[in-house]
Amino acid sequence: MKPLVKLVKLNRLAYNPNRDPQVYRRCPGQPFHIEALLDGSGRARCRLTDERGALLAEADVALPGTFAHELVYAEPGVRIVTLTCEGEGQRFTQDLRLDVLAHAWVG
Repeated sequence: MKPLVKLVKLNRLAYNPNRDPQVYRRCPGQPFHIEALLDGSGRARCRLTDERGALLAEADVALPGTFAHELVYAEPGVRIVTLTCEGEGQRFTQDLRLDVLAHAWVG
């Protein structure tokens, strides 16, 4: 059986928790672009939730297809969002760390 989610992207880069986190960071007001590339046939339900479990985004995606959403934060800090995709009898869950810097790096 093929996996439901082929690839997760954060800020247009393949998400890798071992990558230098600087490439994923944003300043206040800059969007985080989250994408999940889905495979298979039928339909899948994709959701983004925050660390408290509050729903940030939800979509029903025709397979194969792409779930995409942008999040913007006005205050610096670290947020954890959870991407969940369900379809074809499979469930995929990935936590994503979103770092919002107080200001852009100089240098």
